[in-house]
Amino acid sequence: MKVAIYSQYPKKQSKEALKVLTKTLQERKASFFLEAEFYKDIKSKLGNLSNYKVFNILDESFDLLISIGGDGTILRAITFVRDLNIPIIGINTGRLGFLATIQTENIKEAIDHIYNKKYSLSKRTLLAIETTPENKDIIDLDFALNEIAVSRKNTTSMITVETKLNGEYLTSYWSDGLIIATPTGSTGYSLSCAGPVITPDTTSFVLTPIAPHNLSARPLVIEDSTIIELKVSGREDNYLVSLDSRIATLSNDTVITIKKAPFTINMIEFDSESFLTTLRKKLLWGEDKRN
Repeated sequence: MKVAIYSQYPKKQSKEALKVLTKTLQERKASFFLEAEFYKDIKSKLGNLSNYKVFNILDESFDLLISIGGDGTILRAITFVRDLNIPIIGINTGRLGFLATIQTENIKEAIDHIYNKKYSLSKRTLLAIETTPENKDIIDLDFALNEIAVSRKNTTSMITVETKLNGEYLTSYWSDGLIIATPTGSTGYSLSCAGPVITPDTTSFVLTPIAPHNLSARPLVIEDSTIIELKVSGREDNYLVSLDSRIATLSNDTVITIKKAPFTINMIEFDSESFLTTLRKKLLWGEDKRN
């Protein structure tokens, strides 16, 4: 098996997880590569792995990508995977961990399950973005797994987000911004803005306004085949657009078109760490001091 390993910050928990992971992969005689920037940051602390192999980009020869960190690390990892269909699994050394569900003490068990094919693939829908005129900061990485959001910049004043669905005018959100989230992203930024939780296999997107001034503005669930068009106006000449954790500045004359991306991301899922199990564990569903 040829495995890519990615992480962002070599903090103590990540280093411990990396040691357990690399030892387990060595025992399995797997060929593994560390992402070049991560390797550079952690090289002096790797000991006998200080001369190990690295990657800058991925290709179809890789069988698996393992992310070490939190959900944000997985969101950055997909920029390497893109449309290669390489399965991803996350070791959680962060906090919440909706996507990165494997704990450090369960790494060996998880790798054993992968080798024995005791897992399923959860295909996650992505969003794709186009801008008119084109923006050089997002043209190369024009997709997002969690959400695409527009928000105000350099002002405390609200912005107006004129929104069309399949060419038909929906409304103009008077707010701090607007989130377009996938089912995967429904437990992220959208959830903190009162959006609904959507199961990963649902063929839907959700539009969630950020602090809307119109109290009647509520999150709206739409078919994921819908083409969304946004145009922003406000007191400032520019606004922000974010694709997961990547941010670009757009001018008010820019028209944004958002639609379903032509590829999916394959997340490895074990029976013991299903989405519903994660909801109960991470959001404490059903927890009550009375029982």
